[in-house]
Amino acid sequence: MIEAKNLTKRFGDIVAVDHISATIRDGSVFGLIGTNGAGKSTFLRMLSGVLRPDEGSVTIDEKEVYEDIQVKSRFFYISDDQYFFNNATPEEMMNFYAVVYPGFDKKRFEHLMKAFELDKRRKINTFSKGMKKQVSVICGVCAGTDYLFCDETFDGLDPVMRQTVKSIFVGDMEERNLTPIIASHNLRELEDICDHVGLLHKGGILLSRDLDDMKLSIHKIQCVLRPETKVEDLTTLDIVKKEERGSLCTLTVRGTREDVEDAIESYHPIFAEIIPLTLEEIFISETEVVGYDIKKLVL
Repeated sequence: MIEAKNLTKRFGDIVAVDHISATIRDGSVFGLIGTNGAGKSTFLRMLSGVLRPDEGSVTIDEKEVYEDIQVKSRFFYISDDQYFFNNATPEEMMNFYAVVYPGFDKKRFEHLMKAFELDKRRKINTFSKGMKKQVSVICGVCAGTDYLFCDETFDGLDPVMRQTVKSIFVGDMEERNLTPIIASHNLRELEDICDHVGLLHKGGILLSRDLDDMKLSIHKIQCVLRPETKVEDLTTLDIVKKEERGSLCTLTVRGTREDVEDAIESYHPIFAEIIPLTLEEIFISETEVVGYDIKKLVL
C-alpha cells in the first residue's frame, strides 16, 4: 500500500503540491485527475522518489521511497516526457532494465514487441510519439513491479492501442496484483478502468474517493417544473449547478439517488429524470465549486 501524508513541494514562490494526503490500495487502479498545473506530475515524481518532498512523506508498506533502492525496485515510472538513452534501441533498454529490475521478463518483452509490430533493433529516437509510449508501456509491464506510475500514458496512442494497453493492465492486475497509478487529462480514458479517483486542483486535493461511491453521491436531473415552482424553491435539494433553457431545467445535485428522487418528486414536476454523470461532468462540477469556471475562461 502507498501512503502519501501532507506532501508539499515548492518551486521558488510556486506551491506545486500543497499538503496532499492519499492512500492507494494494492490491486486497484488509482486515477489522478486535475486541472492544468494542478500538480499531478509533481505528485507522481514524489511518489516515485524523483523529487524529495519539502514537507510530508511517501511510503510503500511503511518504508520511505526517497533514496531507497529496494523500495524503488517495486515500481516503474512512465513519465509524460519519454526518456531513453541517446541512440538506444528497445533491445538495449530491455537489457538495461533487466539489470535494474531482477524480475524483468525478457521473453514477454520480445513477445509484446512483435505483437505491437515494433522493431527491437531500431533506434528509439526514430519512433513516433505513440511508438515511444508503446515501448515505455512494454518496458513497464515487463519489469514485473508491484506498482506502475503512468503520467499521461494514453496520450499519443490510437484508440485500438489504448484499449490494448488497458487490457494488458487488467490482465496483470488479475495475474499478479499489479497496481497502476494513472495521471491523465483524458477523463473518459480513466472512467472505464479506475476504481479510485483523486481530484487535484491548484496543488491541493479536492477529493479522493472510490469512483462508484462518487457517482452514487452526485446526480444530474432534467426536469420541467410547474409554472408556480421556481428553481430557487427547490430548497430540499443540494444543488451544485443549474441551467435553465426555456422550461427545461438541468440540475447537478448531491445526495443518494433515493433522497434525490424523493426530493424532486415532492415538488410534483411535470417531468423529471435522473441521469448518471460521467467522470468528466463530475470533474467540471467539483472544480466549478472552487472557482475554476469554464464560463469565466471563454466569456
